[in-house]
Amino acid sequence: MRSSASEPGLDYANASELRALLDARKISATEVFEHAVGRIEALDSRINAVVVRDFDCARAVAREADAALARGERRPLLGIPMTVKEAFNVGGLPTTWGLPMGRDWRAAEDAVAVARLKAAGAVILGKTNLATAIADWQSFNPIYGTTNNPWDLTRTPGGSSGGSAAALAAGYVPLELGSDISGSLRVPAHLCGVFAHKPTSNLVPQRGHAPPRSPALATDLTSGLGVCGPMARTAADLSTTLHVIAGPDEYEARAYQLALPAPRHEALRDFRVLVLDSHPLLPVASEIRAALDQLAGRLTATGAKVARSSPLVPDLAESARLHTRMVRNFNAFGRSPEFFTKIREDAAALKPDDDSLKAWRTRAPLLSHHEWMAAEIARARLRQKWAGLFREYDVVLCPPFSVTAFPHDQTPDMEDRTIDIDGETHPYPSLIVWATVATPPGLPATVMPVGRSKAGLPIGAQIIGPLFEDRTPLAFAQLLEREYGGFARPPEIPL
Repeated sequence: MRSSASEPGLDYANASELRALLDARKISATEVFEHAVGRIEALDSRINAVVVRDFDCARAVAREADAALARGERRPLLGIPMTVKEAFNVGGLPTTWGLPMGRDWRAAEDAVAVARLKAAGAVILGKTNLATAIADWQSFNPIYGTTNNPWDLTRTPGGSSGGSAAALAAGYVPLELGSDISGSLRVPAHLCGVFAHKPTSNLVPQRGHAPPRSPALATDLTSGLGVCGPMARTAADLSTTLHVIAGPDEYEARAYQLALPAPRHEALRDFRVLVLDSHPLLPVASEIRAALDQLAGRLTATGAKVARSSPLVPDLAESARLHTRMVRNFNAFGRSPEFFTKIREDAAALKPDDDSLKAWRTRAPLLSHHEWMAAEIARARLRQKWAGLFREYDVVLCPPFSVTAFPHDQTPDMEDRTIDIDGETHPYPSLIVWATVATPPGLPATVMPVGRSKAGLPIGAQIIGPLFEDRTPLAFAQLLEREYGGFARPPEIPL
């Protein structure tokens, strides 16, 4: 087996680079695979990103890829190694979501997105760590333990797709598959300095992305709030992977073909950009706002039309409350009668006029069907407002999160945690706010690295685009990457 030092140029080779090398037969899929395994085995005792390993099976797949390449076959991901978030079913491997009740349970078949990756030729080495029940901006759980950020092992890589982002930042693999409902793709990408794309709602089927011991149904219980999407170290690799996994579930629409619109523009100077760097419910760290300000200045210098405010922006506080209410209600599904008894007591103790996010979280599990339908109508109104805004602008540039990577905090109750923002203490659950800009209306959002803090930690930008125009924020990210640079390697990880 090759060591991680034998081919140092492969450590951070992106999928496009590997594709060219493999197609030209300058390297074999087996060599790429062995290099990835060597790096994981050398470094992952410190990071703990790849928690389910299927190296023997993947080695056989890599050999099959070499045989296919020798026959002249060409597929988008043929011979490319990758890992996927543990929340996705991979036939024969455990799916636990970090929950003890899932221990020792193994999926019978692949999730739809995983099956499509395999059909495109991907060599899946295993699965990456996540937050318990995919419900935190940190990645730790009682099954697999804690994942550390490659930029600073004392800090979180984010969550819930934190293992995925850490594996990319550490140079294990060039591609990942994650999921997002409250920033679970976007936050880890920002904290680890990599790329991620939250697709338009329902663009990528979620069948097989389900809690352990659950049936893999072609039904989205989140009503389109949750999505599955790619992570990578370049914007081009995001686009390639999205093309592979997007499209309707075969169970529902065998003959239907989805054609996404082309990007609105091909040059930065032609984009109309709206920059939002403040939220009414939570401050943004000054270093993140400064990075966005610098980026906005660069865009202005290219000739792009850049605005810092617009009366067309929907009410961000209303969107955050709506998102909080619906996600918290969804997360309470199936809980015990005792849970709901406690919730009723807590809700009764609130003042009737308490409009805080905490109050919305408290009342949310008790939503009636009529109240849920009212929330769906509110989402439809949001979509309409955003459609109006995107007639005037092509993309919205905003923070993915209010802070950079922070020290691990595993206080059991999130309501007891706090987060420091420029020396001031704020409730930890309020960190949800920037995820709620794109999620309720179902908009696509690409996150990419745009700078670093004084402490050397990554800073990302969130690029939100119009509904079903995923190629526009992806193209914008690729243009920014080409002009100003994108992923940077973290410091060497001590062995």
